[in-house]
Amino acid sequence: MEQKPHTWYAVYTKPRWEKKVADALVRKQIETYCPLNRVTHQWSDRKKVVEEPLFKSYVFVRIPEDKKTLVRETSGIVNFVYWLGKPASIPEHEIDLIKRFLREYQDVEVERFPIQEDDLVRITAGPLMHQHGRVVEAGKNTVKAVLYSMGFSLIATVKTSDLMLLNNTNNTKEYTGAAKVGVGNVI
Repeated sequence: MEQKPHTWYAVYTKPRWEKKVADALVRKQIETYCPLNRVTHQWSDRKKVVEEPLFKSYVFVRIPEDKKTLVRETSGIVNFVYWLGKPASIPEHEIDLIKRFLREYQDVEVERFPIQEDDLVRITAGPLMHQHGRVVEAGKNTVKAVLYSMGFSLIATVKTSDLMLLNNTNNTKEYTGAAKVGVGNVI
């Protein structure tokens, strides 16, 4: 019987648990990658280079399909990052690219794709977690999410930090902070 190759996945962790989660996964003999960025901090009396997770609340795991439950049961893991209803697989070359980039540079910054009108987003935290929606209006620090259910529209406010861009339909507009989102079963 031919064994399928192991696949890289992204897992979402509790805030500031990236290193703890990576250590716990290594103890379970699961291949993990927590990209660490060398950042210089300046205090009044000294400078210090520290390693901080490049992607806040994300760790990568390389596992066969049958190890997903073992990963989910790890303390500090919220869930796998999902794309189109299933755990998103990360191509090996993208993991290699991140590793090469971090070997060559320090003080790297991660920027999210700008969120703009008509983008498809997923809410990543709070009571509306895992809901999908389409951006209908850009704003500052929160979003208004329209939830379509039973023929009614319910309006909720969601922090922009709790959104994940699922697609980027127009790369020309800059995102200024928040968006109004229509949420429902759009995928």
